[in-house]
Amino acid sequence: MPNDKNNTHTDTAVEIAGAGPAGLAAAITLARAGRQVVVHEAHKEVGHRFGGDFQGLENWTTEEDALTVLEGQGLTTDFNAMPCHSGTFFDAAGNRHEIKSNETLFYLLERGPGPGTLDSALLRQAQSLGVEVRFNSRLDQMAGEGILAAGPRAADAIAVGYHFETDLADGFWAICDNELAPQGYAYLLAMNGKGTVKSCMFSGFKQEKLYVQRTLEAFQRLVGFEMKNPRPHGGSGNFRIPESAYSGPHPLVGEQAGFQDTLWGFGMRLAISSGVLAANSLLNGEDYDTLWQRELKPQMDTSVVNRALYSLMGNHGYSWCLRRLASSLNLRKSLRRQYQPSLPKRLLAPWARRRHESQRKDVTCDHIDCHCIWCREACCDHA
Repeated sequence: MPNDKNNTHTDTAVEIAGAGPAGLAAAITLARAGRQVVVHEAHKEVGHRFGGDFQGLENWTTEEDALTVLEGQGLTTDFNAMPCHSGTFFDAAGNRHEIKSNETLFYLLERGPGPGTLDSALLRQAQSLGVEVRFNSRLDQMAGEGILAAGPRAADAIAVGYHFETDLADGFWAICDNELAPQGYAYLLAMNGKGTVKSCMFSGFKQEKLYVQRTLEAFQRLVGFEMKNPRPHGGSGNFRIPESAYSGPHPLVGEQAGFQDTLWGFGMRLAISSGVLAANSLLNGEDYDTLWQRELKPQMDTSVVNRALYSLMGNHGYSWCLRRLASSLNLRKSLRRQYQPSLPKRLLAPWARRRHESQRKDVTCDHIDCHCIWCREACCDHA
């Protein structure tokens, strides 16, 4: 049944705050349906805060391949995507655990404004459909139809390290060790002569320099790589499950809503899907909360339980987990099972939510006629 929040006005442009993957996915969906769309991006280019960062587009939460899912959503896959089937994990003792899969576990992508990146590909598609993207533009108010896609609002996890040029062969390596990445993991990624090395930590943020230095030393010892022209880089992630993903009458998408994988931070698919769902809610007069709670919330609920359990493991638990991953005969299927709702995980959900409380409070503007764009204090980095 149509919701009063979502009355469509096809003769006016839909405004979108933020030109990240979630915002651009929403813009593309609306434009393909014939709507006028204006996207406001606070920076001079897309992907400003990533600057060539490598990220993983996970491929285990659905039976269908992630790139096929994107195509089914009407989104381009014309970006560099390296399929990753195997890699090396290390535990805190330096033991190697080789993981292999006969199917792609994730696609390694480059983020930022350059050629071949996810951000640039989505921008090209949006503009080819007539979407107007206004750079160096911040919205002070949103009086008509619109979608808020302005990025994370708090740091529930941070990933800090370096981008660099390298002779390292394409691939990925990771270390599960709380002395390098508290309650998280350290990772080394290489593709096409470029590399990223980072500590992804879920606590201990004030000691990030120490953890990054330990991460560098560990990978240099275990893998033996050399950084050329290293550039420091860091990013944050906000993980939460909101009671409602509306701000006043406007849908919130991507990390502005907190839509992320709480376990490991593989959240691009959730962000993109939320943009598509928000656009469809405007097009069809459907309630956005109903859509995302049906399509995204089960996976998000399960990821919170996964995160709570992982945070209890410690280094000995990580070693046990890595041995199991390395011995799996169908790793992609095993990972998918970990993200599926089950009775034990439903029973653990209240405990997990209490244990993992987002650093950002669930403060949603509830004034029906409000035209404000909330939480703008972080817009300098994310809007």
